[in-house]
Amino acid sequence: MTTFVQFHLLTTYPLSNPNRDDQGRPKQALIGGSPRLRISSQSLKRAVRDSSYFAQDLAGNIGTRTQRLATVLAEELTQQGVTEAEAKRIAIEIGTVFSKLEKGSTKATTLAFVSPDEWALARALAAKAVAGEDFPKDKELKQAMLRRADGAVDIAMFGRMLADSPAYNREAAVQLAHAFTTHRAQVQDDWFSAVDDLKTRDEDAGAGHLGENGFGSGIYYLYACVNVDLLVENLAGDKALAAKGIDALARALATATPKGKQNSHAHHPRAGYIRVERGPAQPRDLSGAFHKAVAPDLGGSIDALTDMADKIDRAYGISFETRMMDVPKGHGTLAEIAAFAAETASGLCADA
Repeated sequence: MTTFVQFHLLTTYPLSNPNRDDQGRPKQALIGGSPRLRISSQSLKRAVRDSSYFAQDLAGNIGTRTQRLATVLAEELTQQGVTEAEAKRIAIEIGTVFSKLEKGSTKATTLAFVSPDEWALARALAAKAVAGEDFPKDKELKQAMLRRADGAVDIAMFGRMLADSPAYNREAAVQLAHAFTTHRAQVQDDWFSAVDDLKTRDEDAGAGHLGENGFGSGIYYLYACVNVDLLVENLAGDKALAAKGIDALARALATATPKGKQNSHAHHPRAGYIRVERGPAQPRDLSGAFHKAVAPDLGGSIDALTDMADKIDRAYGISFETRMMDVPKGHGTLAEIAAFAAETASGLCADA
């Protein structure tokens, strides 16, 4: 029986542009016939991985998403006294295990998610090559470096795909939806100018620069679902590390934000409401609460979310163990929410 932990968050963003589209404007969506502002799941995952909770609490258990593994490896070898040509040859042999490389380059054509264990194995293999040992061939080379499970929490959560080595892909244990405003919201445009500090009074009075900036504000609904059993499996059965990861995830979801235009808008929002559910029942998001736009009010959004949860659970006979943090009402704390979610992985709750 699979156990799931689900997070439902409502977060109020001030005037900001945290996640831009190809025009530099806030991303948008049309939901239920109403325009909404949107934050992509990809940018939210990045914000979570960049959060202090992941960087500090999970130090040593975080992967690296990069095209430059071979480039870094070649630089390390040259610093150790290996000739540039030999360092490049060794780095290319190793780098191709993770991704195809650009012709004649150590840079990969695609990003690869590399765990700390795999980095260590790549460096060890490079050291053996420097010492004169022959590289293993084909499957043996992949077996020498790639792992199906290790201690990289973010890879275990968000998965990875290695196109040329599908046996070492990892299915994501965490699903993260796009966040969207619970109410109607549209992009606003701001015209701005900048002054040239060295312009003299004798020159024209015009600005040194003219520009436009798009921004918006609103209450965003965010949904995330953790397959706890798969997370533990992806971490080679380490329940304690899985629990630590879920704790960090809960805290990061409540506080982390994409940093687009942050210097211009100083957006540092924190979730005003969090509903966490755990249990073996099939997951369900509560986005239907906002298919019809509600009033731009946190209290109204909380009521709509709670009402939808109650109606779905009543109709389908679902029963989740639930905890809530309601900032306006002064109920619950983030520490309690994180501990409740983490217990599911550590095996402290009856459902685990």
